[in-house]
Amino acid sequence: MKSFVVDTNVFIHKPDAILSFRDNEVVVPLWVLEELDKLKTFSDERGRNARQAIRLIESIGKRGNLSRGVRMENGSLLRVVLTHEKDIPVDLRQDSADNKILLTALTLKKEGRQVFFVSKDINARVKATALGIMAVDYEKQKVNLSDLYAGYRPEIVPAETLAALRSERRVPWHHEMRDNEFLVLSEKGGESAEIARYSAPESSLVLVERLENPVTGVSPLNDNQRIAISLLLDESIRLVTLVGKAGTGKTLLAIACGLKKVIEDKAYSRVLVARPVVPMGKDIGYLPGAKAEKLSPWMQPLFDNLDYIMSVYRNPAIKNSDWLLTNKMIEIEALTYIRGRSLPNQFIVIDEAQNLSPHEIKTIVSRAGEGTKMVLTGDPYQIDSPYLDSNSNGLTYLVEAFKGQHLFGHITLEKSERSRLAELAAEIL
Repeated sequence: MKSFVVDTNVFIHKPDAILSFRDNEVVVPLWVLEELDKLKTFSDERGRNARQAIRLIESIGKRGNLSRGVRMENGSLLRVVLTHEKDIPVDLRQDSADNKILLTALTLKKEGRQVFFVSKDINARVKATALGIMAVDYEKQKVNLSDLYAGYRPEIVPAETLAALRSERRVPWHHEMRDNEFLVLSEKGGESAEIARYSAPESSLVLVERLENPVTGVSPLNDNQRIAISLLLDESIRLVTLVGKAGTGKTLLAIACGLKKVIEDKAYSRVLVARPVVPMGKDIGYLPGAKAEKLSPWMQPLFDNLDYIMSVYRNPAIKNSDWLLTNKMIEIEALTYIRGRSLPNQFIVIDEAQNLSPHEIKTIVSRAGEGTKMVLTGDPYQIDSPYLDSNSNGLTYLVEAFKGQHLFGHITLEKSERSRLAELAAEIL
């Protein structure tokens, strides 16, 4: 039986992580409970996850003795262990909770057990390896970014197929594909001619019509942006993910399409745009003023996109972005205030979703009420959260989990359209 020593940050990432280790021993060091006890008073996601983890451990502990081990439903044995290490390495400081957690793993290893130290902290894993302990990341919800579902693929077809698609707007297609996956169609040796979406119920390709007019002043500049707009304007698709590097137009397209559906089509009551408050560099600390004033620096990228849309959108009824905000046509919010709400009949855009854990993504998507469409955008290569990476963030996990669902659509935007300089920076830096 393997012994998995679980670090505190794993519980913060996924509160029920102990249920992931089947038919083995799961060890929770006492110092992990100490750290969870300190975190449980926080009002943010860390506090909520800490409280949930403690409650789960307590409920399992009621079935037996945690010091000797309690058998869980998945066949694993849960133990809470105190460290009793006599020969402590000289360089391992005892005033560090991380080191005391590592000492628990070291004690078990010296007892002859096959120990694995599970942590989201790279430095803690390096220290464990230096002590001769097998160290692993918690990979239950990891996705290989290089194999991430793109949402589209190029396809060479005969000229007759293209002609039939243009005339009938729909052609039979019996090749294996996922529902709402797109094909960029072309003849052999030719450039892309048409874009079609695969409909699984009918086993057919549906032509993606070319836009006759800009969407609130914004026009697509490449095939992938055309696909994105098609997904964003389709009311039957309730969940859309837009993944791409900086400057590919993810947030701009999402807000532009949301405004069209609210202002022109009256399909939703308002556009709600939110993003996690995660600093890229050193935090600027507490900010003065009311909620709107505190959020202003964090939400400035959203205001930049909104100001650009208003500069190109010609609608005499809309004066400026302030008019939209005052009349509740669009609301900009921090994700902190989303939890616990039920949001029906709204077009919701979650920006910078790569900074959210899979557990946070689940919490947010489950806020969607009847008639709501939810759009998540992000760049997996620009992650500011310390315990997430391009493979373990909630956005990529969501894409892989939902691909092929009838209510879901995804597209990876690849070409930066912000400027030649921005594209060059995204490619070579």
